[in-house]
Amino acid sequence: MEELVKMIAASLVEHPEAVEVKTVSGEEGTIIELRVAPDDMGRVIGKQGRIAKALRTVVRAVAMKENERVSVEIVQ
Repeated sequence: MEELVKMIAASLVEHPEAVEVKTVSGEEGTIIELRVAPDDMGRVIGKQGRIAKALRTVVRAVAMKENERVSVEIVQ
């Protein structure tokens, strides 16, 4: 799952080497933390959060197939 988020994020940004993905286990499932360069934050979030929402939807769909609960957080 982590690799999927990293691959999608790296294809969206101008500085793919700055993409960092970290998995954290939470009470209600797994949380994937995505960090990108400050210049690329807008590219990952998108207008009105559309790209971030699409990324979360894809990850949630893959997680449901594996009977897991996963969420994506974009952190600075």
